[in-house]
Amino acid sequence: MEPKEIRERLSGFIAEQGGFALVTIENLKRMAGGAVREIWSFDAVTEKDGCTVRRGMVLRRDLPGHKLVTSRHDEFLVLRAAHRDGVPVPEVLWLCEDPGVLGSAFFIMERIEGESIPRRLLRDQAYARARQVMPQQLAAILAQIHKIDVKRHQLDFLPAPADSPARTGLTSCDATFRELTLEPHPAFELAMRWLVAHLPKSSRQALVHGDFRIGNVIFGPKGARAILDWEFAHLGDPLEDLAWICVRSWRFMSRSSRPSGLGSRSARCSRTAKISSANTLRASTACSPNRGNPRSERIIAERADRRACGRAAACGGPGRQR
Repeated sequence: MEPKEIRERLSGFIAEQGGFALVTIENLKRMAGGAVREIWSFDAVTEKDGCTVRRGMVLRRDLPGHKLVTSRHDEFLVLRAAHRDGVPVPEVLWLCEDPGVLGSAFFIMERIEGESIPRRLLRDQAYARARQVMPQQLAAILAQIHKIDVKRHQLDFLPAPADSPARTGLTSCDATFRELTLEPHPAFELAMRWLVAHLPKSSRQALVHGDFRIGNVIFGPKGARAILDWEFAHLGDPLEDLAWICVRSWRFMSRSSRPSGLGSRSARCSRTAKISSANTLRASTACSPNRGNPRSERIIAERADRRACGRAAACGGPGRQR
């Protein structure tokens, strides 16, 4: 569909949805990125009751024929719930599941100004401060996400693990891998078998973003501004999100060994991992014959922190439960 036709159809759709007398679409341009979605940025100039308002917006549209099928309806509802609970996300405005409008399902949300290219975050001097504060910011945002009340927001339709969150996630990843890759890959086969034999045990369940990494964060010189791309949201072990952002690929060629190339290892641990670490420390020091020795207690604390981060990394990544 050509940009001119998209502008015409968008203006009619927004006018109908918002009850506007006139809608003009300006500065329409397709944005980079969006491996499984088509993303367009534009300014909507609306007129109603004699008032003219300009607002930056973003259109997220399905790519017809893509093998990774997710639901714009589900993503819209999850984003709305996150926004209502104070999670920094764009406000979603309108959802359309009628392919007759733009050829496939889509929704429109507000545009958050900022940068989203990870390499700029990790290298540019303009984001030096952001690199220091974002580990704590992202940890706090993760805590907010994992506290979202699924029942209160009626998100029970989201995929949930049948028994083990790790087993469900691994089964889903394996199915997606086999659907996208027809030729054999022995290294992956061995990795899958190892993971099956070493599945972590967990009974915890919360809303999981499913693709929490710096490539899905809008940021500025002062740090994180908004979390994007919620199409893989599901119910599962919250440590999935923590593990996924620790994956080496998301350091984007940074030489740092720290998760996402940002901050320190301990700063990247979520509140859940920190609480686990604190509990381990209290139990260790209570039983330790070296209790009261500052050097010994420091060593115990460092070991407890490593164990907490290790438990997070054991989840291996996001659950692609679609």
